[in-house]
Amino acid sequence: MIEFINFVSNLAMPLIIFIIVIYGFIEKKEVFDKFIEGAKDGIKIVINIFPTLIGLFLAIGVLRSSGVIDIVIRLIDPILRLINFPSELMPLAILRPISGSSSIAIATDIMKNFGVDSQIGIMASVIMGATETTLYTIAVYSSSVKIKKTRFVLIAALTADIVGIITSVVVCRFLSQSFS
Repeated sequence: MIEFINFVSNLAMPLIIFIIVIYGFIEKKEVFDKFIEGAKDGIKIVINIFPTLIGLFLAIGVLRSSGVIDIVIRLIDPILRLINFPSELMPLAILRPISGSSSIAIATDIMKNFGVDSQIGIMASVIMGATETTLYTIAVYSSSVKIKKTRFVLIAALTADIVGIITSVVVCRFLSQSFS
C-alpha cells in the first residue's frame, strides 16, 4: 500500500502538468506563451513584495539576536505556569506567526532537546501544523495587491493563531492522558 501511495505522489505533479498542457492544446491556447506571461507576472510580484520581505526578515533577525524573546518569556513565565502552558513552547508560539523558517528552526531545536516523541515535541509539531506564518502571509499578499489597511485581517489571523496554539497544547495534553 505504501509503495502505491509513493508511486501516486511521485506521479502527481508531472500528471498535473501533462493535463494542463493537453487542456491547453484542446482549447487551442498557446501554452508556452501563457506560461511565459505567468512567469513575467510572477517576477513583477516578487519585485513588488521584495522590500516588505527585507523589512520582515530584518525585524525577525533583530528579535532573535537581541534577546527580546527571552525577556518576554521570562516576564510571562509566572502566567504560563499558572495556566500550565509549557514555557519551552513560547519561542515557537511567538515566532510562528512571524516567520516560517525561524519557527522551523525553533521546532527542530525543541525536537533535538526533548525528542520527537516527547509531549513537548508533539505539541510543537501540532502547533506547526495548526498555525500559519500570519505576518509574512499578510505582508506578501497585501503588498502584492497594494492593500494598506490590514488591521482587521491581522486581528482575525492572530486570534486564529492564538486559538491554534492553545488548542494544540490542550488537545495534546488530553490525548497523552487518554493514552497513558
